[in-house]
Amino acid sequence: MSIYKLHCFGQSGNAYKVALYLNCSGLEWEPVFVDFMNGATRDLAWRAMNNPMGEVPVLEVDGRRLTQSGAILSYLAEETGKFAPVKPEDKYEALRWVLFDNHKFSSYFATHRFLNAFPPDAPDPAVMAFLKSRATAAFKVVDKHLDDKHFMLGENPTIADFSLAGYMFYPVEETGIDVKAEFPCVGAWIDRMSKLPGWKDPYDLMPGERIPPRDRSS
Repeated sequence: MSIYKLHCFGQSGNAYKVALYLNCSGLEWEPVFVDFMNGATRDLAWRAMNNPMGEVPVLEVDGRRLTQSGAILSYLAEETGKFAPVKPEDKYEALRWVLFDNHKFSSYFATHRFLNAFPPDAPDPAVMAFLKSRATAAFKVVDKHLDDKHFMLGENPTIADFSLAGYMFYPVEETGIDVKAEFPCVGAWIDRMSKLPGWKDPYDLMPGERIPPRDRSS
């Protein structure tokens, strides 16, 4: 029996942050499919059992259910020592980047991707322009930070890298922003992350049907 069960689905970059961490850490885990696209997380019974916030990831461990990717990554690093910041001061540096990721780096990009790819109707161009500008501003911060570093805290990856990597491996036709082409230091970091033992594409790592991006030809 797996030590960890991760409630997730293929389209969730926030769940991918944890799934990728678990896989690259060599920890024993198994995915539990959440049918988010058909409203599973809006179900009151699901929320009562798993997460009142109505979100994934949810990590089952020792009879508990942990939620919020940043909290889960911090818990796992402390419990297992895998990809944990080494120096005491690095613990807060990692937390700083996890918070930046949740507030800006992932949040605007993830919303841009969702509206770009999945709703049946085309989004408001003004909304998309706003989201892209905010995402781009966050990418510039990280691109500059990575100019002289292999990973966010230096030479070795930590939970900060797994947090920031959540939406970096979805295809450009979904995201609508070619991050690797526009931000070379981020692009080089993405390549380094993809070479970690245990790395897998989000659609190969988590369950659920892959949904083609909305057809823009008409």
